[in-house]
Amino acid sequence: MKRITIDPVSRIEGHARITLRLDDQGHVAETEFHVTQVRGFEKFTEGRPFYEMPGITARICGICPISHLLASSKACDAIMAVKIPPTARKLRELAHYAQFVQSHALSFFYLSAPDLLLGMESDPATRNVAGVIAQHPELARDGIELRKFGLQIIEGLAGERVHPAWIVPGGVATPISSQLRDRILFDLPSAKMIAQRTLKFFQGALDQYKEEIACFGSFPSMYAGLVDRKGNLQFYDANLRFRGASGDIVEDQIPPEEYQQWIGEASLRNSYLKAPYFKPQGYPAGVYRVGPLARLNAADQLGTPGADSELREFRQRFGAVAHSAFLYHYARLVEIVYALEKIETLLNDAQLLDDHVRATAAVNSTEGIGMIEAPRGTLIHHYKVNDEGAIIWANLIVATGHNNLSMGRSVQQVAEHYVDGTKLSEGMLNRVSAVVRAYDPCLSCSTHADGFPALVVELMDSRGQLLDRR
Repeated sequence: MKRITIDPVSRIEGHARITLRLDDQGHVAETEFHVTQVRGFEKFTEGRPFYEMPGITARICGICPISHLLASSKACDAIMAVKIPPTARKLRELAHYAQFVQSHALSFFYLSAPDLLLGMESDPATRNVAGVIAQHPELARDGIELRKFGLQIIEGLAGERVHPAWIVPGGVATPISSQLRDRILFDLPSAKMIAQRTLKFFQGALDQYKEEIACFGSFPSMYAGLVDRKGNLQFYDANLRFRGASGDIVEDQIPPEEYQQWIGEASLRNSYLKAPYFKPQGYPAGVYRVGPLARLNAADQLGTPGADSELREFRQRFGAVAHSAFLYHYARLVEIVYALEKIETLLNDAQLLDDHVRATAAVNSTEGIGMIEAPRGTLIHHYKVNDEGAIIWANLIVATGHNNLSMGRSVQQVAEHYVDGTKLSEGMLNRVSAVVRAYDPCLSCSTHADGFPALVVELMDSRGQLLDRR
């Protein structure tokens, strides 16, 4: 049996490799998706005061700090047993939507556009963001401007673009100024035009990707996302819904404090990334997906006019429940439209300028759970504290973790379809990596191990044949 290793998987956040094992005819017999880094945040935060957790856990990742700040602060709100001021909630949401805009722009324009615009089989020396800038300067400029728009909102609100200390237990540290609100409103029409222009471009190019849509992680699964009681998509505060592959609602309105009844976590021998699963169906049958595609599948509607119009077109093209992981790219662009519309609604709310933005309290509950939608999917922070408020236990289920089983299955599907061991090419292997990029994994955020680390020792002979493995 021949073994091929893709190491590292490029243009993702974090570190991973893929192992392909080919049979004697050169066909893919087995694949493994390895996440090769482990983070110790759940253990080394034990003993820290709960109110330090937002600032500590935000350091898990430089791409996703706002998401961790929000989920962590919500868990801390629950420990304090406070209802944060309405304006504080709106300001948190404003930063949250800005995070979606900048993160989705990063994924589409910087990480995936080289494949989509230059070709999966193009020269790897130029198949990168610099190559996109050289060959598609206008689209590259749009990506830079859209990401800048989101980051400047975060910087204006919080004082820093990365790891701000502004989102805190009980609310936010400072109110928004009328000058910042007006500046964002002034820049908003340009951002909306870029989002619409990019979406129309991608819709017009979809016919080029029929093969990828058919085999890039295209299999039936469940989908999970936060929705309100009307079935509208929510990013910040709602309950969890699981929708089945055929469109049926499997379970609905699961509150954060009940997530453990429905979500289990399995440890894998070949990865530091655990594998969450839907408990009623068991492991490994309980595969589900989260993130942009899953949210569009889980919700009945998005709740803003422009995004709902785009959702209707999406469903006309691909059905009420779309199963191809390639369509995560499409779903991200729809969510950018949604986030920009929500930003506009918040900015036009007169209450946004109120200066009461923080509630204070001590420990009123020894357990707190925060659950939000991060750009990559559902994010859960779960803390237990002692009577003095020191962390005695923490668990983080990060968006990429939920997708672990699906990413592994998608790698297998793409490898079986494209990889031919008798005439191997770099482009074939790039397609295997590209299906991982479709999920936009943030592996730095997601890795935590249970029990012994996944250390593997392999004994190989001089021809590269595997003799033993422990």
